[in-house]
Amino acid sequence: MELHQAMWSMKLYGDNGKEWSLEQKFDEMANAGFTGIFGSLPEREDEALWRRLMQKHPFSFGLETFPSSGLQLKEALLKAQDYNVMYVNAQVKDSFTINREAVDLIKELYETAAHFNVPFFIETHRGRITQDLLRTTEYVRAVPEMALTIDLSHYILAGEMNSFELAEPYFAELLMRTGSIHGRVTNGQQIQIHLEEQAEHPIVEHFRRWWKAGMRNWLTQAQPGDVLPFVCEIGHHYSITPQFLPSSHSSEELSDRWQQSKLLKKWAEQLWMDLQKEEQG
Repeated sequence: MELHQAMWSMKLYGDNGKEWSLEQKFDEMANAGFTGIFGSLPEREDEALWRRLMQKHPFSFGLETFPSSGLQLKEALLKAQDYNVMYVNAQVKDSFTINREAVDLIKELYETAAHFNVPFFIETHRGRITQDLLRTTEYVRAVPEMALTIDLSHYILAGEMNSFELAEPYFAELLMRTGSIHGRVTNGQQIQIHLEEQAEHPIVEHFRRWWKAGMRNWLTQAQPGDVLPFVCEIGHHYSITPQFLPSSHSSEELSDRWQQSKLLKKWAEQLWMDLQKEEQG
């Protein structure tokens, strides 16, 4: 398993009223023990610095994409060829593409990705082709090669779920297709809640159970050389603030998202180690 930090989670984060520089962000992620980063290709003005920092810290790199066609995915993957991408994550546009049209698009994307010989995962994300739990379940049934980036927070929020009995069979079916995992916890009303070291919120244990199930399913299907990315994805624009702010900054947020990311990383490591012990025992 690789522990990745989402770069957009580091946006506008800093101290003393000042955002950390890109170099400080990389240094902090390395010091915290993250093994990779997840995000978009660097902007042209940041490219030289980004490459230098990636050499300084031997991070692996997961690429985020937002395709609505095979051609768009191809263009993104062509640009990414010089960046030693470990895997590609796709939030597939858009939520109004459904049924046979959606299945055909998903198949087209996997055919495109196959030409680049890179692991390709479609994220379970609201507002995308995977808008809701039921339709995504239908898609994985129709597309055997469909591998998922699991982020069940979107379905729990979209369904305002506070009980999971009816959803569990569908969650289990999606977790069988785990290719990567995005770590975030929702309570069904807010996409992101404050997390405590002792996991005081009762919903946390559900998420840890789902993450562990995804890890276990991945292990049963993994081939030599495969990697499971666990991405800590505490979002800056998901943060709780005392008032509406057009762009949140860490000093104005009610929760420290960098500390929250490190806590998620710790939980993922614990789950992975527990799973390894179970497999050995």
